[in-house]
Amino acid sequence: MLDKSIFHPRLSIHKTPFGAVPTGTAVHFSTGLPQQAVSCTLSLSSEFHSTNRRISMACSMDGFHCTYTAPDDIDLIWYTFLFSFADGSTRQYGADGFSPDGESAPPFQLTVYDGSTQTPDWFGDGITYQIFPDRFCRLEKPDPSGMIGNRWVHDDWNEPVAYQAENGVITNRDFFGGSLKGILSRLDYLQSLSVSTIYLNPIFEAASNHRYDTCDYGQIDPMLGTERDFRLLCSEAKKRGMRIILDGVFNHTGSGSRYFNAYGWYDTVGAAQSKDSPWYDWFTFTHWPDDYSAWWGIKTLPQVQESHPSYLDYIIENNDSIVRRWLRAGASGWRLDVADELPDSFIEKLRTAATEEKKDAIVIGEVWEDGSNKIAYGQRRKYLLGHETHSLMNYPFRMSAIAWLQGGDAMEFMETMETIREHYPPAAFYSSMNSLGTHDTPRILTLCGQSEDLSKYDRDWRAHYQLSHNELQRGLRRLKLASTLLYTFPGSPTVFYGDEVGLQGCEDPFNRAPFPWGKENTALLAHYRILGKLRQSRSSLRKGSIEYLRAEGGLLVFRRTYGKEFTLIALNNGTSDTELSLPWHTPLAKDALSQQQFAVQNGMLHIVLPPENGMVLIES
Repeated sequence: MLDKSIFHPRLSIHKTPFGAVPTGTAVHFSTGLPQQAVSCTLSLSSEFHSTNRRISMACSMDGFHCTYTAPDDIDLIWYTFLFSFADGSTRQYGADGFSPDGESAPPFQLTVYDGSTQTPDWFGDGITYQIFPDRFCRLEKPDPSGMIGNRWVHDDWNEPVAYQAENGVITNRDFFGGSLKGILSRLDYLQSLSVSTIYLNPIFEAASNHRYDTCDYGQIDPMLGTERDFRLLCSEAKKRGMRIILDGVFNHTGSGSRYFNAYGWYDTVGAAQSKDSPWYDWFTFTHWPDDYSAWWGIKTLPQVQESHPSYLDYIIENNDSIVRRWLRAGASGWRLDVADELPDSFIEKLRTAATEEKKDAIVIGEVWEDGSNKIAYGQRRKYLLGHETHSLMNYPFRMSAIAWLQGGDAMEFMETMETIREHYPPAAFYSSMNSLGTHDTPRILTLCGQSEDLSKYDRDWRAHYQLSHNELQRGLRRLKLASTLLYTFPGSPTVFYGDEVGLQGCEDPFNRAPFPWGKENTALLAHYRILGKLRQSRSSLRKGSIEYLRAEGGLLVFRRTYGKEFTLIALNNGTSDTELSLPWHTPLAKDALSQQQFAVQNGMLHIVLPPENGMVLIES
């Protein structure tokens, strides 16, 4: 347990500047004065340059002080304080406070990043809408004949998704026929939600409905449309102030791809057909052609060697590479699937190519943990140090928010998010892709409403599960609370298609039902539209600092400030009314969600927050 009278890395009296620092920055450290302490040494260790340093701290009446200059190259610096006491003993102070006698303390983290590189601000400022293309909107039922894979198309847009295995294998070959033209037809709808970024799950030719088994990076899947359709979608979206981000699946291809061609779908000679194939060296065979490295052992997803010169040239380095070509066609960035499994050098080259092609292109990585110190395949990763991704999907936000919604302590949410804010470069933190649900997670409404752990039921039961009336009402209350948190938190609020209208569902594929056009929960949709307009209109919500005022049990209160504008967010996930008294400097305050006004008395605002409810308070 940290003793704030001794040292806490997030307190300005102990460390400045806050959090991560650019290379070469002077960092000032100050500790308190433990009883009987006579000296203190700051001990620092470099992650990437394997250097160690000790700095004797000067003593004053109130503690120990020193200045450390961060290295001139990107790094993670791990540091602790070694206190010496009058009785001759020494104790180490680190991230868990003082260590027991004779034991080492877990260190604090100082992230040192390249401050000369730029992160485009359009992404973090705006609202992102994630679309699973097959399930968003179809204009007519497509004919799958002539397309690769054994596809079939649902007659009715509102039919349940198929989930049963075929010959023991889940093939994901049922399609609903959503298309790029369908998305184009709904741009006005997205604009009504104040969406500024559309993130598309994979759109390139593939055999499955999720299209993470890429078969041809150079072709739009014909069921979705054509390159012309894609270009038109990008240009029309741009007219409405929206940009398109594509899903880059570069760790593996599909076994049926033109590069592997295990089923002979293409007239090219794939790696599974001949060792003389131009793509043979992209893959790693234990026994050709039937035993090879595959993503998580799934044989339909053969892994590629991302560092092979031919693959690098095709995906990144060639003037007409995949990364460059689709940016030229209208995309504004890439979300990198399974970034953990892409080499640092690959991501760095990809970012370089993307930003050369489009100066303000964004690169977002899929990482499920704190990406500043992630270890993947035995290596500490460098995603956020200025040369690779601009930012990451903020799964820690989702997981800690849901834990709070399901009865956890708001303090845990605050601590998790403050640790992320401390560890991430500011631009990366403010460009995080924050979400409550994605194509890889159960629907947020289901999670908010369910009364028990659903994993104990079999797959057939979960396929048909819907919340009861009482569960649904609770789920809607909690989802309104959760979405208010999402839209008022630093980073880009990201909505998985259909969450805003009440789609339910357990895990994949039950979370991928078609959008229920004509059957939307209109009250929930209205709430999301209010949040969108609020986020769009208030600078403090887009780019303001964050300060937590209360975080205990079900109560979470924080303030966002930018210049003279501030917004105060008060959320109560508890089971009873909560009374709050807050300093307020204008005569009236207004809840921007309900439009209710409150009189301020003697500089104090007094409000009562009902259970499972929240307010976004602004000057009136």
